[in-house]
Amino acid sequence: MSDPFKAYDIRGVYPEQLDEKLAYHIGNATAQVLDLCGKRYAVARDMRVSGPMLKEAFVRGLLDAGVHVVDVGMVSTPCLTFSMHELETEGGSMVTASHNPSQYGGVKITGPGFKPVGAGTGMEEIEEIARAGKVVTADGGSLTEAVTLDAYAEFIAKYIDLKRPLKIVVDGANGIAGTLFQHLVPKLPGITIVPMYFDPDGRFPNHDANPLKTENLSDLRQRVIAEGADFGAAFDGDGDRCALVDEKGEIIPCDLTSALLAKYFLANEPAATIAYDLRSSKVVAELVEEWGGSSVETRVGHSFIKSCMKENGAIFAGELSGHYYFRDFFGADSGLYAFILLCNVISTADSASELITPMQKYAHSGEINFTVTDPATVFDRIRAIEGAEIAELDGVTARCGAWWANVRASNTEPVVRLNMEADTSELLEQQLAFMTDLITG
Repeated sequence: MSDPFKAYDIRGVYPEQLDEKLAYHIGNATAQVLDLCGKRYAVARDMRVSGPMLKEAFVRGLLDAGVHVVDVGMVSTPCLTFSMHELETEGGSMVTASHNPSQYGGVKITGPGFKPVGAGTGMEEIEEIARAGKVVTADGGSLTEAVTLDAYAEFIAKYIDLKRPLKIVVDGANGIAGTLFQHLVPKLPGITIVPMYFDPDGRFPNHDANPLKTENLSDLRQRVIAEGADFGAAFDGDGDRCALVDEKGEIIPCDLTSALLAKYFLANEPAATIAYDLRSSKVVAELVEEWGGSSVETRVGHSFIKSCMKENGAIFAGELSGHYYFRDFFGADSGLYAFILLCNVISTADSASELITPMQKYAHSGEINFTVTDPATVFDRIRAIEGAEIAELDGVTARCGAWWANVRASNTEPVVRLNMEADTSELLEQQLAFMTDLITG
């Protein structure tokens, strides 16, 4: 059975892999590892069916350890992040399984200073204590409730600055985004929202809440065309990711969305530093330089991206998975914040496609998974590619002039993930066959 303790969070099938007993021990272990006794700590959940049970058990674990828990209710992960700031807590935990299918439950843990807890930053210690059932108890734990949704909507809405009115179809995927938009829409003059699947329903009756899968965008693409909308936006279950389709219903790759956001920030803060994950098209760095900014590559994963942003003083970072991170949002990600800024950018042009088409200079494979028995051997083969410039920031990247390829190992499966790009579709097809043979042996 798969281990629910992942590199960036905790996620497993409920109740087989993650049940109330384990959730209690994770809560108590979190209090121990983050030294939360006597301190205020925020907790929230998304709309999953398992959410109320797992949150109640997790909170009990915190309370027994003497923590002052502030329950901010059913909100998005970014709203929880905002709540940590607004309520001045020592971090917070979100009971969610993000974009996973409905049978999953999970927890995302954040420590003081908005520091994510993952591999190398406390997750191993939490797992060890939780699995061993080592419970600490202390008097003085308390539970209070706070409502921050409207304050979060106010915070986000202040960034709206349209050059023309927009009509936008929003697919909430029966996740938490629909609830957020109900608070936000009255604060957005000039924007007409056409809602899709706004009712929170952790069974996801219409499609999975994962906007990276093409099949989950099918309804949105059709609705954008039918409504004559300016663009469409799709959110994941806990509202921290956002993906776009243009006015023609064409999917906008998330790295090109990152480039749009980079354009916004560099127009407002010339010479700023923009970070992007190493799977992104090389056009992102080229455009950042063209627009007068500095670009820096990052490893994949929120803990690495947040560290990279801090080290390089980056104003913004984009990830191919649809996570967008902002210096002015506590160094964290927010699908809704990204949405508002993208409205601003798209309103400066006649259409979204007008902005995107010039960026589509290269052919990108997207992420392709291969099941392998020995990732180390695969990496050795890539290092041996003749004439390649090799980098090992995250997995192994081979740059070969008119094409490049990155191969990374999964943290949880016997899988390697390939991303590659070439100057032409023909070259991509040719080199993809070469890389497939190299990986599969």
